[in-house]
Amino acid sequence: MRADVLIVGAGMVGSALALALHHSGLEILLLDGGPMTVKPHDPHAPFEPRVSALSAASQRILDRLGAWQGISQRRLSPYSDMRVWDGSGTGQIHFSAASVHAQVLGHIVENRVIQDALLERLHDSDVGLLANARLEQMRRSGDEWLLTLADGRSLRAPLVVAADGAQSAVRRLTGCETREWDYLHHAIVTSVRCSQPHQATAWQRFTDHGPLAFLPLLRDGRQDWCSIVWSTTPEQAEKAMAMDDQAFCQALERAFEGRLGHVLQADPRVCVPLRQRHAKRYVAEGLALIGDAAHTIHPLAGQGVNLGFLDAAVLAEELQHACDRGERLADERVLSRYERRRMPHNLALMAAMESFERVFQADPLPLRWLRNSGLKLVEQIREAKALFVRQALGLSGDLPELARA
Repeated sequence: MRADVLIVGAGMVGSALALALHHSGLEILLLDGGPMTVKPHDPHAPFEPRVSALSAASQRILDRLGAWQGISQRRLSPYSDMRVWDGSGTGQIHFSAASVHAQVLGHIVENRVIQDALLERLHDSDVGLLANARLEQMRRSGDEWLLTLADGRSLRAPLVVAADGAQSAVRRLTGCETREWDYLHHAIVTSVRCSQPHQATAWQRFTDHGPLAFLPLLRDGRQDWCSIVWSTTPEQAEKAMAMDDQAFCQALERAFEGRLGHVLQADPRVCVPLRQRHAKRYVAEGLALIGDAAHTIHPLAGQGVNLGFLDAAVLAEELQHACDRGERLADERVLSRYERRRMPHNLALMAAMESFERVFQADPLPLRWLRNSGLKLVEQIREAKALFVRQALGLSGDLPELARA
């Protein structure tokens, strides 16, 4: 089997790229080790533990790919405000969509909901889909890549795109080097019900052990559910995972200073080790890395999937431009245009999040005073807060056509 572009990984980012290219005139093949089936949606079902905070830029991309309607028909939770405070001091800051004349800062959406909406569109498209296809080997064969699957089938393509996540098989099989380090933190994720409404607000407290976020969820129009991301030390995470539900809810309520009243109920918990990773190059001859295959970022700002969607949109745009010029898509010079547009932006955000995380984990008294003073100062400067909000909306910088207003 042969394709012009072979995308490995039908997660959110790989599926978005396939949809962005399906009118390009190219033969697109999307393969995944899973079944690639759309899960029937039950609006009363428990929330999936993994969610994303979709920016306005991601919403535009998904809307233009035809997937946003499927998301809104399932379940999504808009939020208009964000409140951040230092649990070891008095510094706090409030961000509002109204400060930049926007209705919302973003939407909290379960990853499964996004995935199903994208797959629904893919099943209605002419993109080739190859499910339950686990990649075993990959090597150069002339001007093409030869991929061998676990069941013995072979695939050929001049251009392969790795969208197969943080543990990318494509990245490993092709020898792409990464810079990576362990945060020495684990993130506990789940959904909880609180006694007070979340007020369409994303809440984040910096504790002595790491940041704790309560992200607003909507069920049946009620504002009493939140998705939580609790970043803490491996030792504290192990203790929290071993607690029964009642003890966990009490510990969570204390860590959150009871900002939303009592934590009444918690869904099953998932614990994820946190590791930062960045590929030294996003491209090589006939190869491109996007999303988590190229970079993973601390969940502090919920920006991971937004970076991935921008990767997909920029790569699709550069490939379409190359098609229009009659250039060879697999040429490293063509693919480098994508790398030049995305790598600086991704690195800048990763560095900012790394600095932010380190400052809030610092114990020395002068640094504690500095971060509290900094939060208070930014809270008083409207222009600085508005700049942050525009960044969070994803409305600045080198935006691809799919993300522009």
